[in-house]
Amino acid sequence: MNLLILFDSDFIDEHRVCLRDRRLKHVLQVHQAQEGDTLRAGKLNGSLGEGRIITLSKSELIMDVSLHQSPPPPLPLTLIVALPRPKMFRRILRLSAELGIKQLHFIHSYRVEKSYWQSPALEESVQQEHFIAGLEQAKDTVLPTVHFHRFFKPFVEDQLPDISNNSHKLLCHPGDALPCPHQHNEAITLIIGPEGGFIPYEVEKFKAADFTQVHLGSRIYRVEHAIPLAIAKLYD
Repeated sequence: MNLLILFDSDFIDEHRVCLRDRRLKHVLQVHQAQEGDTLRAGKLNGSLGEGRIITLSKSELIMDVSLHQSPPPPLPLTLIVALPRPKMFRRILRLSAELGIKQLHFIHSYRVEKSYWQSPALEESVQQEHFIAGLEQAKDTVLPTVHFHRFFKPFVEDQLPDISNNSHKLLCHPGDALPCPHQHNEAITLIIGPEGGFIPYEVEKFKAADFTQVHLGSRIYRVEHAIPLAIAKLYD
């Protein structure tokens, strides 16, 4: 990890924390830190800074922290994804945290297995675990927000207009589409479909909601690969 994420429960006073979990193990085995060393740290949904190790043993790490830096700016992107299989869902959570995506919407579509909606991966504790891993990697502290929408038509007709308001609306779907635009650096709402893609009815519903269909080239990518590829094209 490139950043120690700190929680309210870690603080034993205003500027001192005590860690006894996997973060302690990581500091000992990976950082191979010693008392007096300084590590990058940040409070969840708060500021970043540094922590100086006061006490370090196999059972606990006590560190004085100074948190005075703002987290990196979020990506001006709202990502809407057809709910993928649980393994890929977890990967997308971590990936989103790493890329700075703060608004995630998972939706139902014809090719989404109904069993996916009962997966334990959707539990908030599991989400946070994968988000934290992404934040630690990217040196960020702000958790993304996740929304679930189990009914396709009400989502597109009733909720999508508000979600995508004042943004550039893009539907990433192969076929009769324009090339994905480059270096917009503005607010974008991006929709990416399930494995196998959206069915024609769903594509037409998105187009009726003023979404422009774009493609990423002649190859067909898995969702977890399409997301960073699209973002790399869209933003400088």
